[in-house]
Amino acid sequence: MQIVILSGGSGTRLWPLSNDARSKQFLRLLSDPEGKPESMLQRLVRQLREAGINDNITVATSMAQRDAVAGQLKDVDILTEPSRRHTFPAIALATEYLTKVKHCDSNEIIVVLPCDPFTVSGYFEAIRRMVAGVQKDAAELILMGIAPTYPSSKYGYILPAPPTDLSVETGVSHVDRFIEKPSVEDAETLIGLGAVWNAGVFAFRLGFLNKLTSKYLNYNTFEEVVEHYDLLPHTSFDYEVLEKTENMGMVPFCGRWKDLGTWNTLTDEISCRNYGNVITDGTGENTHIFNELELPLVCIGTKDLVVAASPDGILVSEKSKSEDIKKLSPQLHHRPMFEERRWGIYRVIDQTKALDGHCSLTKRLTLNPGASISYQRHAHREEVWTFVDGEGEIVIGDERKPVKRGMTFIIPAGTMHALKAKTPLTFIEVQTGTPLIEEDIERFPYEW
Repeated sequence: MQIVILSGGSGTRLWPLSNDARSKQFLRLLSDPEGKPESMLQRLVRQLREAGINDNITVATSMAQRDAVAGQLKDVDILTEPSRRHTFPAIALATEYLTKVKHCDSNEIIVVLPCDPFTVSGYFEAIRRMVAGVQKDAAELILMGIAPTYPSSKYGYILPAPPTDLSVETGVSHVDRFIEKPSVEDAETLIGLGAVWNAGVFAFRLGFLNKLTSKYLNYNTFEEVVEHYDLLPHTSFDYEVLEKTENMGMVPFCGRWKDLGTWNTLTDEISCRNYGNVITDGTGENTHIFNELELPLVCIGTKDLVVAASPDGILVSEKSKSEDIKKLSPQLHHRPMFEERRWGIYRVIDQTKALDGHCSLTKRLTLNPGASISYQRHAHREEVWTFVDGEGEIVIGDERKPVKRGMTFIIPAGTMHALKAKTPLTFIEVQTGTPLIEEDIERFPYEW
């Protein structure tokens, strides 16, 4: 069995803590059984492993989020989409990767699931029943159905057919019809007919999707698939596959399941009220405060609010209206000011543009012990690195030397350089040049 976790998202609904590079699934706001902070993605993988579904996990993600996945998860494969499209292209790319890179057999069972469900152990038992149903050939494609709690236009709806001897034997109901995101009125009618929510969990044999993908991409190598990735239709798996598949089954799950996609729903599951440098007078009610800035955030007499501050901005919202941040997202587009990378974290401290167009960008970066920044060069920018804490090694050109607190290095444009941390290593980086963009980088192998 192969597990594919879809990890994408634009990071707008939990702004300002989430951004394009750090979507909601990476925020370490939940707690593991030992009380340590964990993200939605880490929680899901932990639960999979606790349920014994822990082998052959592939996380499909975007280039912007690859380092965040690598920094949070160990012992998983990471598949990067060449461009952001939708769930059908992402799943198609993952199955091509399993076929052409991991050389999985066409009969291999694939389970695809989202990265951010807030759920319980029964969810994973339902996945086991889905896999068993595929093994028994109960259907070509098996979905997980969630018992709906209210009529919503946010979900797809699965209308099961009347039970048969086969469905009773396999525990898999045949799907009479799938309806993607109906109106609230239609959803209410569907629920009355026994329809359930689509959980976004799919189980099928690898060959099933290979056949569908071959209509758009029919290449011998994975490299060719990546090169022609944009030929896949920019559409969801629900529209492209579920609405067109006749031999489809469903396994129900009636336990706790929640989409923590807004501040309102997320704060319902967080016991701690204050995060970071927060000061209150103790009279606030039902208020959650998140502060990633070093400046103190003071709240007095607040009620039913979510207050969140990060280098990307500050949000003050009534909890009941926090979902409206999505409507304002077009006004919030700028480069991420905080990112989690495979080697550590960085925060933008300042960015300026002079009258003549010359730009500067100042970051504070911290490398984890043993982590390294790749051997690289930049065509358009000079960098000045000033080390403020920790120890490590730096490479500039062909010269390699130790670094420690108080040392400063100038790295001219076009110069090869790399860095490795022995201890937690913090430094200030000042970039100057035009343009200053993250894409201005060439990476090369280096043996430490």
